[in-house]
Amino acid sequence: MTGLSEGMRTGCVVVFYRPDQACIDRANRLSLVHHVVAVDNTEGPATTAETLGLSAEITYLPNCANLGIATALNQGVNRLISEGFGAAFLFDQDSEPSEALLLQLPELLAGYVARDERVALIGPAYDDARLGGVAPFVRFRYFKLQRIAPIGDQPIEVDFLITSGSCVNLRYWSDIGPMDDELFIDFVDLEWCARARHKGFRVLGVPWLTLTHELGEKPVRVLGRTYPMHSALRHYYLFRNTVALMLRGYMPCNWKSTELVKMPGRLLIYSLLPPQGGSHLKMAFKGMWDAVRGRMGRLG
Repeated sequence: MTGLSEGMRTGCVVVFYRPDQACIDRANRLSLVHHVVAVDNTEGPATTAETLGLSAEITYLPNCANLGIATALNQGVNRLISEGFGAAFLFDQDSEPSEALLLQLPELLAGYVARDERVALIGPAYDDARLGGVAPFVRFRYFKLQRIAPIGDQPIEVDFLITSGSCVNLRYWSDIGPMDDELFIDFVDLEWCARARHKGFRVLGVPWLTLTHELGEKPVRVLGRTYPMHSALRHYYLFRNTVALMLRGYMPCNWKSTELVKMPGRLLIYSLLPPQGGSHLKMAFKGMWDAVRGRMGRLG
């Protein structure tokens, strides 16, 4: 376990879902640097950390059901807060960060804390070779996203970061509030960042650090652009949560305008390109209708 400064210990939350041995091994390696809380959303009878092969240093929280990424992250963060941690890395089970990322992000965050700056979240750029390599950071603009190349030696003000690899300042967790359980899976990171910024906190991308991370299933190319592909069920959550967030007053109007522009194209792409595209379209419309009716949480 690594301490950065008095009152600024850093832990990690890793969310499991049917983890294989490689996922277990990654969590064990992570525990050599920071304390790890592994929250397991795998359905079925409870198992134990020992049975899975997890290090004895890891805190293991089995849910015995898929409660969604938001709930699992909240459980892990709350456990770290109760044990006096000041910062929390958030990771998917397939993320394997570099030692530089694990050490430098908390150090940077500790510096902002020491200066009493209102930084809620700090994180790396992500590298998905299938989508063209290191992705740019993003700021919301009307009817489009401003994409900022991850270059330079200074953190970059951004509008959101993906969950995996980001480091949360737990000093402000209660002020901002937990991840939104109702969203279940998609846009959980975007909503939390937007809420944090709405309340006057900053979100910073660190351009010289990257995390290898794959978004969705096998991507598709349309008119020279690459799009992450998902299952029909994921498209239910994607379109439901998009509409649900567009109905919330604190979400930025410029983000809403961009989603309105992109939605017809996404519906077309996700209905025509994947096998059985009709089922994707059906689930997307079901998601949007459920959002209008206020039906949130897990489907079914």
